[in-house]
Amino acid sequence: MNPDQLAAALLTVVVSAVERRDAAAAGGLTVADIALERPRNRDHGDWATSVALKTAKTIGMPPRAFADELVPGILAIDGVAAVDVAGPGFVNIRLEAGAAGELARTIVEAGDAYGHTEALAGQTINLEFVSANPTGPLHIGHTRWAALGDSLARVLKASGAEVASEFYINDAGVQMDLFGESVLAAALGEPAPENGYPGQYIADLGARALTEHPDLETMPREQAVELVRELAYGWQLAEIRDSLAAFNVSFDVWFSERQLHEPAGSSPIDQAVDRLRAQGHVFDLDDAIWVRTTDFGDDKDRVIKRGNGVYTYFAADAAYYLSKRDRGFGHTIYLLGADHHGYVHRLKALAGAAGDDPDRDIEVLIGQLVSINGARLSKRAGNIIELNDLRAWLGTDALRFSLARYPADSPLTLDPELLQKRTNDNPVFYVQYAHARTHQVARNAAAAGVTREQFDASQLIDETESVLLGALAEFPRIVAQAATLREPHRVARYLEELAASYHRWYDTCRVAPQGDEPVQPVHSARLWLSDAAGQVLRNGLTLIGVSAPERM
Repeated sequence: MNPDQLAAALLTVVVSAVERRDAAAAGGLTVADIALERPRNRDHGDWATSVALKTAKTIGMPPRAFADELVPGILAIDGVAAVDVAGPGFVNIRLEAGAAGELARTIVEAGDAYGHTEALAGQTINLEFVSANPTGPLHIGHTRWAALGDSLARVLKASGAEVASEFYINDAGVQMDLFGESVLAAALGEPAPENGYPGQYIADLGARALTEHPDLETMPREQAVELVRELAYGWQLAEIRDSLAAFNVSFDVWFSERQLHEPAGSSPIDQAVDRLRAQGHVFDLDDAIWVRTTDFGDDKDRVIKRGNGVYTYFAADAAYYLSKRDRGFGHTIYLLGADHHGYVHRLKALAGAAGDDPDRDIEVLIGQLVSINGARLSKRAGNIIELNDLRAWLGTDALRFSLARYPADSPLTLDPELLQKRTNDNPVFYVQYAHARTHQVARNAAAAGVTREQFDASQLIDETESVLLGALAEFPRIVAQAATLREPHRVARYLEELAASYHRWYDTCRVAPQGDEPVQPVHSARLWLSDAAGQVLRNGLTLIGVSAPERM
């Protein structure tokens, strides 16, 4: 019996008990009211529910008395071995070994789909993260946002949401012109412009541009800057894409800021101002156009168009937000770095000015800084620690897992020595080794003649098997919780606990018979359980973008 089946059976019992007193109240009960949880103390059973505390008030009964009334009905559920009431009305349930063990079959048959739920079904979410300027390589900060954003997209999708992960390419404005000037100066052997971009990569881009266009030196300056800017932009954006792909991060949408500025006079930015004005939140003052964002909690009103006719960055933010809404996304999530904390109020205010609910339709998640002991500044860029260097040094899996196991809002320092160890002290090794061990168990079982032709769940009676089954049953709830709370680190931490349960089980229960011992039903049942553990470890690692090796 899996948790969903138990919850459905419990709902029938609860509805029947409530109907005897209040038919209308019974009609409003759903599976969500059952709220099954794993007791922290396994002596209290396999599952606990607080449904009696939630529903007793609606029928005018003390919760504990209502819980006592539910006991006979719960005991009659197929597969339930024992029920007791604790505290003010908590109901603890212990399953028969066969009923509990059937979860292994459920997991193996579900395969990659196990852990996926409909918790966020019907939601359309645009998730924007990384969004680096295409003027240089990705650095250590981008590494964290890439790992967290991609993992969040995966758990959101696994929870039933329709999600588009989006990279906003900041490819318009002064920084792009300065980038072009910097590369051209490097190509022509000139001093870098004031506040220009530094680093060997600029020299490399300049050399490449000169190789492709030897006539740069004789070309009119404005034409040369534009040509080099566009060439270098394309090359640098391609490098960003390649760096992210190697880091196992993909985006559904690459959105160019340039789309918001063209055509002049009727661009999305022009239209955004008109749309905000129609909502009643735009006003004119001192020859400038303003948005009254203080109506929605911002600390000051924002200029959207200066008196000289030049739009501000806020104008692009407004047009970009409206673009997301126009593309059909009911909810937008921005994952921004620590230096963007001031954006929270203005983006929420922008949503309000556009006629949306700032508390419902937009989220701004701020990530904190990450550092790695001993990491060296990039030889190419000079003043940053590059993603490519980190990946080559520590590996994608170690980085992805380590960055995924902490909340985004916690400052983080990683220990490179630990991440390179092949010991149980290294969390990613510990979890991946558990997965590889499930495959070794399967290979050894096959060599010993243990098959999966039959599965008798009642054979899984060891305490370590009960604990392992309990951990496996938690996975769908953990994934849904990670998605709802926007906290993918919950999946990584869960995998560490699951790996610990599996290793303890492995040390206690043998799958392959020893010596001349014949193959027994218990061996087959344990092989199914090991397969189930491997499947969940694999599914969880996939959600955080980490590989699941079969041998280590």
